[in-house]
Amino acid sequence: MSRTEILDSADEAVRGVEDGSTVLVGGFGMAGMPFDLVDALIRQGAGDLTIVSNNAGNGDVGLAALLKTGRVRKVICSFPRQSDSYVFDELYRAGRIELEVVPQGNLAERMRAAGAGIGAFYCPTGVGTPLAEGKETRTIDGRVHVLEYPIRGDVALISAHRADTMGNLVYRKTARNFGPVMATAAARTVVQVGEIVPAGDLDPEAVVTPGIYVDRIVRVEARHYTVQGAR
Repeated sequence: MSRTEILDSADEAVRGVEDGSTVLVGGFGMAGMPFDLVDALIRQGAGDLTIVSNNAGNGDVGLAALLKTGRVRKVICSFPRQSDSYVFDELYRAGRIELEVVPQGNLAERMRAAGAGIGAFYCPTGVGTPLAEGKETRTIDGRVHVLEYPIRGDVALISAHRADTMGNLVYRKTARNFGPVMATAAARTVVQVGEIVPAGDLDPEAVVTPGIYVDRIVRVEARHYTVQGAR
C-alpha cells in the first residue's frame, strides 16, 4: 500500500509547513522550479524560513516572489546573483536576509549525504577561500580537504514530469537537476507533476526517484513564466 498522498491542489500539498522550516526548493534557475508549490507556500503564510536552492530567485516569480514577501530569513545557494536576481539583491543589501554560499557540487553532495545517512564528508572544494573559513580541514593524499556537513530539509518542494500512484517519479531533461537529491534529504517531500499514471505504467528503468521518498503529489497544468530584465 502506497503512503504517498495524491492531492487535488497545491494548497493542500503544502499544508503543515511551519514557521522556521528549512525548505529545499528544486530547480536550476527556471528549469524544474516548482512554481505552483512555491505560490501555494506564499499563500500558506509560513515565515522565518530557510530556503535551500541552486539560485536565489529569478525576476519576481517563483522563489523570488517568496523572498519578496519578507518571510525568508536565510538562503543557502550556489548562485545568489544573476542579471535578474534584483529581489534578492535588494533584500541582501538592506540586511533583511542572510546568505550562505555553497559551491554547486558541495550543495548537491551535502543533500545527498543527508539522504544517505552520511554524518559528514571531506571535500577539497573551497579550500583557501572564505567559504572554508572556520571549518575543520584535513590533509588527504597530500591535498587539503574541508569537512562539510549534510543539509537536511523539513520539506522539499520539487517538480517532476510524471508520477505514478505509488509516488515513483520521472523527470524531463534538465528539469531533473536537484529534485532527486532533495527528495531524499527532506522529512517530507512534496511534488508537482504534469501527469499521474496508474502504478505499473512507468518504465521501471526510467524511474529516478522511488515512491518511498515521496509524501505528497499534486498534478498541475503546465504554465509558462516570463521574467522581466534586471533593474
